[in-house]
Formats: sequence, C-alpha cells, structure tokens
Amino acid sequence: MVFSRFFKFMSHDMAIDLGTANTVVYLRGRGVVLNEPSVVAVETLNGIKKVKAVGDDAKLMMGKTPGSIEAIRPLRDGVIADIEVAEEMIKHFIKKVNGGKKPMPWSHPQIVICVPSGSTSVERRAIRDAASNAGASQVWLIEEPMAAAIGAEMPVTEPIGSMVVDIGGGTTEVAVLSLRGLAYSTSVRVGGDKMDEAIVSYVRRNHNLLIGESTAERIKQEVGVAKPPADGIGQTIHIKGRDLVNGVPKEIQINQGQIAEALSEPVGTIVEGVRIALENTAPELAADIVDQGIVLTGGGALLQGIDEVLRDETGLPVTVAEDPLTCVALGTGRALEDPVFRGVLLAV
Repeated sequence: MVFSRFFKFMSHDMAIDLGTANTVVYLRGRGVVLNEPSVVAVETLNGIKKVKAVGDDAKLMMGKTPGSIEAIRPLRDGVIADIEVAEEMIKHFIKKVNGGKKPMPWSHPQIVICVPSGSTSVERRAIRDAASNAGASQVWLIEEPMAAAIGAEMPVTEPIGSMVVDIGGGTTEVAVLSLRGLAYSTSVRVGGDKMDEAIVSYVRRNHNLLIGESTAERIKQEVGVAKPPADGIGQTIHIKGRDLVNGVPKEIQINQGQIAEALSEPVGTIVEGVRIALENTAPELAADIVDQGIVLTGGGALLQGIDEVLRDETGLPVTVAEDPLTCVALGTGRALEDPVFRGVLLAV
C-alpha cells in the first residue's frame, strides 16, 4: 500500500490537448506547464530519419528548411496524420515536462488526451497508440467540446443545456451539453488552418503575391477580423512575399476590410455549423441556451468580431471564455484530477 502510494506520487499523470496547431500539457497538481506548436522537424540522412527539433524550435524552421530537413505537422483536422512523428512529438513533450528525463518504468504516467467529437474509432485508436508508445501506463480520451466546457467552468454536470463552440486549428467543435454528456455535437473541419489558407489564397488571387503559412497566421493574429470594420478599411498591415508575375520579393499593404473578405467563407462555415446544432437541439435544452448563451473557446475565439457575427446570426448572447487558448487543456486536467468528471472519460 505504501509503495503504491509512493509510485502514484512519483508518477507525473498528465492531460494533453493534442491540437492541430498547438499542444498544451497539464500536469497533475501543477496546472498547464507546456504550450508549444504541434510541429516536428525531421532530418533525413542516407535514408535514415532523425528528429531535429520539436515545438517552438521546429516552428521557426517552417518554410525555411533545406532539402534534408522537413518541418512536419503530424496532426491534420484534429487527428493524427503521421503516427510515427506524433509519437516522437508526444515523447519529447513528456520528457520536457519531466525535466528532460524519461519516465522510469515504474512511474509511467496516466494520460488523458482530448479528441474531436466527430473522430472515428480508428482515429481514436491512433491517438491512444501514439500515447501508449510514448510511455503512458494508461490512456483515457475525452471529447474536445466536453473538455472545453469543463475548462470554461460551464455547468456540465447539471440538468441545464449549455452550448460551447471550440474553434481550434483544424476543427470547430459545436456541442450542446447536459448532465455530463453531449446532447448534440458536430465537428466542422474548419478552424485556424483554413483561415490561414483563405488568407494565402486571397492575397495570391487579388495581389499576385505568394505568402507562406507563417505570414498568413501573423496577419490573422494581428489584424484578422470576422466582420468588416465600420469604415470598410480599418487597420492596415505590410506583408512580404514573392511576386507571382516578376518572381521577385515584394511588399504590399492590405487592410482589415480585405482580411474580413478573405475570412468570410471559413467564418460562414462556422456560423452554419452553429445554426445546424441549434436546429437539432431539443426544445427544453434550446430554452436553456436562450438564457445561458453560447461560449466560445479555442484560439479561433480570439479572432476579432467572431462573437459579434455569431450574436448577429443567432440572436443569442455569445461570450468568449476567460482563457480560450488553454480551456481544453484545463478541462482535460480537471477531468484527470476531479472524480466528479471521471464519468466523461472514454476508454478505447
């Protein structure tokens, strides 16, 4: 008994928000201890692949690597696209939160990982296997909208209908929750990545300028808006890329009105996902949502004006969670620590 308590104390149980854009790690008893991009730089020499960098260091290499190095994002649309690289990334992050040491054989952690509500059993097994191979003694899964709602401190254990919209890098999760369960959920494969792609496409189509993903992300973060400014122009930003006509580097200026136009399609898809969820919600739960409103979480919730667009389209109160970027990780961590939420964990 004493030994089992000792081993439990030594075991660094953790909750992981394995996101398409960022991975956030929550350590039992310590809270969020790591938040880094879900990027791995892999070097290939003589046919042998070796991990060169992970996280922040790998993100700096995106679009700037020589032929022998490739910056890979092992997750696409919220699920694992490259299981081997994903395993290496999870191993690296586990080792990093353990102070650079590998877990001892007798102290392998229990890990809770969130998954999109629309993920298939095959996709969920891939996530479980990646975590198991990375050194977890036991792997639990939790659906992303449930984790987001717990992290946003919504009344998920009570007989009250609540709606959460989690706008991540690869997917937007829309769910109506009540009594520790998802009364209705849908996963729209549109998120921050699709917004970046929309900006790249708009700039190429309207300005004959080719920009990279990192530049598009910077534009979105600095001047991105979901609805046009009152004057139709708003703030402006200078961006650099390659002129597609002359083939030389070039700098142009674009404004918020143009960015709103570029983002109209992905934002419209998110609005449509919310509308469909509301149409499929039971009347009693819908009545609660009129009072409770809609809560936005995820990095996409930081897009300026996204709450106003949803408010205008649905006629419901819409609020952004206090810390939208880490809501899912905090909720996953609470499900790991608090027995009240143990019933929402899934075993695959």
